[in-house]
Amino acid sequence: MPAEERGVFMEILFASHNSSVRGRSKLFRHALLCCVPLLLLGGCEKKEAPPPPGPPTVKVVDVIQQDVPVYNEWVAQLNGDTNAEITPRVQGYVLNRNYQEGYPVKTGQLLFEIDPRPFEASLDQANAQLAIAQANLSRAETDRDRDTPLAAQNAIPQKQLDNDLSAVASGKAQVDAGKAMIEQAKLNLAWTKVYSPLDGIAGVATSQVGDLVGPNTKMTTISKVNPIRAYFSISEDAYLGVADKIAAVLAGRPGQAATAVEYIQANETAYPGKGRIILVNREVSSQTGTIQLAAEFSNPEAVLRPGGFGRVRIKTGDNKGALLVPQVAVIEVQSAYQVVVVGSDNKVSFRPVKVGDRVGNNWIITEGMQMGEKVVVEGFQRVRAGMTVNTEPYVQRAAAEGR
Repeated sequence: MPAEERGVFMEILFASHNSSVRGRSKLFRHALLCCVPLLLLGGCEKKEAPPPPGPPTVKVVDVIQQDVPVYNEWVAQLNGDTNAEITPRVQGYVLNRNYQEGYPVKTGQLLFEIDPRPFEASLDQANAQLAIAQANLSRAETDRDRDTPLAAQNAIPQKQLDNDLSAVASGKAQVDAGKAMIEQAKLNLAWTKVYSPLDGIAGVATSQVGDLVGPNTKMTTISKVNPIRAYFSISEDAYLGVADKIAAVLAGRPGQAATAVEYIQANETAYPGKGRIILVNREVSSQTGTIQLAAEFSNPEAVLRPGGFGRVRIKTGDNKGALLVPQVAVIEVQSAYQVVVVGSDNKVSFRPVKVGDRVGNNWIITEGMQMGEKVVVEGFQRVRAGMTVNTEPYVQRAAAEGR
């Protein structure tokens, strides 16, 4: 506020202080009405209009053309090379579990112990039965040896000697049966200890200490996971396209290298090792029109486990002269795709395109683009059709080929 205006304002306030209450109110209102416009005018004099905004800056990249590999993917499920369901061969009560669930086990490692006492008693009984049979055989042989010369002298009837010979034959059969019973009893006793039939990963025990188990009881499962297999199904048409190559590899023909197979895990990361096709099923499914294949992967650390889902990727050819743009430059709206193109006059336009396979961080454009055109990668949210923009080059991070 200028000095003169402040002086007038102070005189009015001073006069209002020495007047009556009614006079002071009147003078105070008058002062406010006079000074408020002056204050408003003084404040407005200092404001300046902001400058108009310039063109937005966007990051662009040139459309490139190059040969790229073509990959196909199929959903796959992992399974062990061998899966053994562990069941006991005898019936009894479980006394001990001797392995740690989910950990590796070796061939011949003790897994479970079943109460052996009933089978020890059966073995003792079989031994006793054999002793009786051997005693009966000994008596029959003694009778035979005694009666043989007597029968020759006609001192006894021939029938008695025949009975002695039959008794000896029967005694020998009883001895053999007794020996067989002992062997069976020994086997039953040995089967009270359940061992692992292979190297692998032991699963959760479905039989606990104290459970009554028998030949129909599944106690656990052991899977051989190194190597491990990824099973997947492809259409008959896709199979016929590569059937000759697969047949040549499986037949071991010279000069035919196995096609590398990549496994993409559930977390979208690629398993480090490459696999190879080792199985083609004998038939095409009449219900789905697909044929099952299996790829085998080395799995020394048991990272891959049976039952896991993922995808297998196989290179099926090459795309010659493909046009590529970064995936982040492609805008998807209701299953339609478009890109923001910057012309030679730095004006932008939205152009619909058709896309193909993804290659690394790029997307193959099958229709709608030409080599050398510039597309917006960052900042297209701030532009509209026909707007002029400033451009900066976009630096794309490297990615593994075909990922």
